[in-house]
Amino acid sequence: MKNLVEKLILLNIVCMFFAFSSCDSGKQKFIEENINFATGQTNILLDNVGEATGKNYPRTTRSDGRLSVTSMYDWTPGFFPGSLWYLYELTNDEYWKNEAAKWTESLEPLKTFTGHHDLGFMMYCSYGNAERLAPKAGYKDILIESANSLATRFSDTTKTIKSWNYRKAWNGVDEWFYPVIIDNLMNLELLFYGAKASGDERLYNIAVTHAESTLKNHFRNDYSTYHVVNYDIETGDVLHQQTCQGFSDNSTWSRGQAWAIYGFTMVYRETGDEKYLDAAVKATDFYLSKLSDNDLIPLWDFNVAEEGYAPEGKSYAVQFQEKLKDASAGAIVCSALFELGEYTKNKEYTDIAIKMLQELASPKYRAVMGQNAGFLLEHSVGSIPHHVEIDVPLVYADYYFLEAMVRYKNLQ
Repeated sequence: MKNLVEKLILLNIVCMFFAFSSCDSGKQKFIEENINFATGQTNILLDNVGEATGKNYPRTTRSDGRLSVTSMYDWTPGFFPGSLWYLYELTNDEYWKNEAAKWTESLEPLKTFTGHHDLGFMMYCSYGNAERLAPKAGYKDILIESANSLATRFSDTTKTIKSWNYRKAWNGVDEWFYPVIIDNLMNLELLFYGAKASGDERLYNIAVTHAESTLKNHFRNDYSTYHVVNYDIETGDVLHQQTCQGFSDNSTWSRGQAWAIYGFTMVYRETGDEKYLDAAVKATDFYLSKLSDNDLIPLWDFNVAEEGYAPEGKSYAVQFQEKLKDASAGAIVCSALFELGEYTKNKEYTDIAIKMLQELASPKYRAVMGQNAGFLLEHSVGSIPHHVEIDVPLVYADYYFLEAMVRYKNLQ
């Protein structure tokens, strides 16, 4: 009997070994296939865009399928060099390091830019990855200066970083003199880096204060999010909780919810404060509760065309109420869940992240090689209310898809 038990135990160990080996082999094959696809597509994108000029950062496609680019002063130029850095990390190929460095260094003039809040996306996705993977003299100083530039938009009165300059709400009546959007959480990573690299606690304190205000004013009771919170510039009081890119003021814009999930996960990483981890978990659980079992990629807004949710004014959502998917929101959450699963020790989050990544890499969302102007993913939504970038590729969808691939590859 003893020998039989020992044989059964040994057989079980052998079976487990082959099961894990098979699983690891499948993971490796998946990653390699997607790396080959991504490098091939990105070479097409590089051919389409040419040399970096400061005015030609890939963003999306036009109605005729051709590449659409922006200048460095848009909010998205940092994502393309960031994607190149992730390709370098995935391949260890010097070619991608050289391309990434070239496109990153073209953004150096932005270190003094103070025109809007997105300097974190612009400089940390580019120079932050550069400093992490292939540091050069000057990279750290550029990041510190960028962090200080972003900090100029902070107000002690509102206890937030101002996102945009003046604009009106979709109703055409409410005026936003100090709008703060949920996206702004993501830019705090630049401030946290600047604080660590320079020893300037002021940058850390600004980041934490903004995160506190976001935690207080951007969540509803169910941990869905408002996109825009507008503050009184003289008293700091909250005047409006509305939307700019979501379906309606009381709806939940899925990419905004994605920014909250990713943003508070990052703030927990940088502070160790459990309340931010709790916020990330609750925002995640709300998000996951809205997904379909057979499609883990969200609608562009969770309440589109539902009763009780009404777009206003000149928002294109008044007339366009199709339930389109947004792969960019899916990619952001996919990447975030790998990190959140690690911090919470919740294997379900990690398993869902893997399934999300596999779905993004499936023919439902991944482009056909040689098409899509060189972008990796299809079916993202920029802003339906503004009637722009509807069911198209978006450079930041690709960035977070590649980041998720890196995190999956490094997953133990």
